[in-house]
Amino acid sequence: MKKAIVAAVAAWALVALIGCNHRTDAEALQPTQVAELKPMQQSWRGVLPCADCEGIETSLFLEKDGTWVMNSHYLGTSQKNASFASYGTWARTADKLVLTDNQGEKSYFHAKGEALEMLDRDGNPITSQFNYTLEPVSASLPVTPMAMRGMFSNKPGTATFTDCATGKKVAVSRNSQLEQDYALAGGTEGRPLLLMVEGHFSLKTDPATGVKEKILMADSKAKFVPGKGCDD
Repeated sequence: MKKAIVAAVAAWALVALIGCNHRTDAEALQPTQVAELKPMQQSWRGVLPCADCEGIETSLFLEKDGTWVMNSHYLGTSQKNASFASYGTWARTADKLVLTDNQGEKSYFHAKGEALEMLDRDGNPITSQFNYTLEPVSASLPVTPMAMRGMFSNKPGTATFTDCATGKKVAVSRNSQLEQDYALAGGTEGRPLLLMVEGHFSLKTDPATGVKEKILMADSKAKFVPGKGCDD
């Protein structure tokens, strides 16, 4: 876990470090090579400031496929549902981590040692007496349901979901109700159908390779929309 975090931080800092080295003009024209992330999720956690609660316990998970999941738990609130989750894609710049959620909204962090510090909506440092830092931890993906929209396909023994927001395809955990609803909606021979569902991601170890792969766990409110696609 620590090796994965160090690799990610080193990659963000690489561009800044290059300026300190003496290179030829030819070398300067070469694209920057960033260190490859390890094939495991990376996670951080911390309590961020909250205007009307005691704080927001925030867990951020980055994965090698370029996606992320964030879980936010509002502390000291009487709300029944005090936990929320979001997901999307991430990218690195020379000094920032850029998160784009499934609605297209962006948020920014930058490396602070092995930790991540949250930036404002424009990607600038936040001047505040409060703490905006997430510390590296080893944790599992959250099980908080998230609203998802994508193309579902079911073939014998294999169900997949291609998320409309990220374009990523993941396997779907066996769900007899989902398979029945797919068939009733006209899904045959692996025909992709638009699915709107509340679910969460989990990691499952492939028995053949020993590698952990992300899968979708459908929780509730599944609805198929025949004749529609991600662009509709």
